Amino acid sequence: MAGNEWGRRIKAYRKLKGYTQVQFAQELGISVSVIGEVERGTRKLHDELLEQITSVLGISAEELAPDHEKHKYKNRRGDARLI
Repeated sequence: MAGNEWGRRIKAYRKLKGYTQVQFAQELGISVSVIGEVERGTRKLHDELLEQITSVLGISAEELAPDHEKHKYKNRRGDARLI
């Protein structure tokens, strides 16, 4: 995954949904530093965390994915695992 692109999109959706980093981290059950690293692209976004993020944000992995990676998530409702 291209971490920076994913991170920017996660941050944008987080803000769109009205979460601060602190609130979002609490909802996910992770530390604020982890969500900050994910948003900056310095931490690899693993499947389990991606699934948690999409669940909290109420969006699909396909919707969250950068354009060049959307095809990996088509028709995969409720399952954020990478192909």
